[in-house]
Amino acid sequence: MSITELAERVRAALQEDDLDAYQDLLAPGVHWGPPGQPEWGCHSRQEVLAWYKAARDDGMRARVDEVVAGTDCVLVGLTVSGKPAPDEGGAPASRWQVLAVNDGLIVDICGFDDRDQAAARAGISR
Repeated sequence: MSITELAERVRAALQEDDLDAYQDLLAPGVHWGPPGQPEWGCHSRQEVLAWYKAARDDGMRARVDEVVAGTDCVLVGLTVSGKPAPDEGGAPASRWQVLAVNDGLIVDICGFDDRDQAAARAGISR
């Protein structure tokens, strides 16, 4: 599958809140956490899906604002709302994820509060 096809499948899975479809896109040993902190976060497909399910069950929602395919990464822009509150005031907040891809699967997910930093990590300009 091409990076563009993967990006479209990511968009569809996240927009539809379809964890089964998202699961199919994740490598078994996928890591999800802040950049430069491999010890923190989720360290497997099951942990990533459990986090998404727990957040959804607690009322958190994410609207997909953009999905941009790069060479070996996908940049995903989200507006996150609900509980737990994405910011101190509980207002919706913009967040970005950089999905590193290898052999057609997502192998690393890095979260960012700033689009420029996320785009730089993904090698995407705009």
